[in-house]
Amino acid sequence: MARGPGEPPALNGHRVVTGADLRATFVEQDDALENPVRFRRRILHGAVLVALAGLVIAGIVVALAIINGQLTVPTPERSKEASSLCPAETHEYLPPESVTVNVYNSTSRPGLARGVADEFAARKFVVGAIANKSTGFRGVALVVSGAAGQSAALSVQRQVPGSDYFQDGRADATVDVILTDDFKELAKPEQVDQAPGRLSCPREDRRLVDEFSWPVTPAAASPAK
Repeated sequence: MARGPGEPPALNGHRVVTGADLRATFVEQDDALENPVRFRRRILHGAVLVALAGLVIAGIVVALAIINGQLTVPTPERSKEASSLCPAETHEYLPPESVTVNVYNSTSRPGLARGVADEFAARKFVVGAIANKSTGFRGVALVVSGAAGQSAALSVQRQVPGSDYFQDGRADATVDVILTDDFKELAKPEQVDQAPGRLSCPREDRRLVDEFSWPVTPAAASPAK
């Protein structure tokens, strides 16, 4: 049977697939292969999807490991191994009458420096300055001296349990006591340890590994109130 114009070729009543038909069917595949830019873009997209899937899976694995205790996350720890600013030498406890102590009040409690100075005087310490002084230190009290006054500072610190020792650059042997907000009272005279020992810096036990600044630089003193 003769076929009309535009009719596809047929053999024994079946349509014959021509080369044109094949090219039309696989045009997208052929186009991708013949277009290197499009081909590379598809590869890149596939690689990105694989990488994202890998990250999601890794995140799930890590989360499960933390929940199950198989993996621990580092946290700041209190360290006694950090470099110490506390003197390591052992000092003698000096007789109170050989120690000059200055008493400063950095709290909002009026008359605190005067009252504590009177107690030091009653214990035969030589009382020097009595005044107010500002400091950002948080704790019981600061005991401050130069290198020459460390034995004297030990005698003073034994009167103020929980106080922190700091060294400054003074050349004499005087000792400052700066009373801060946690101060309650001096130790009972009969409970004061008079044996040789080391100065105490309890702040170092509270210091975090990543803390590099030490709290303290008292401001200038003002008259006691």
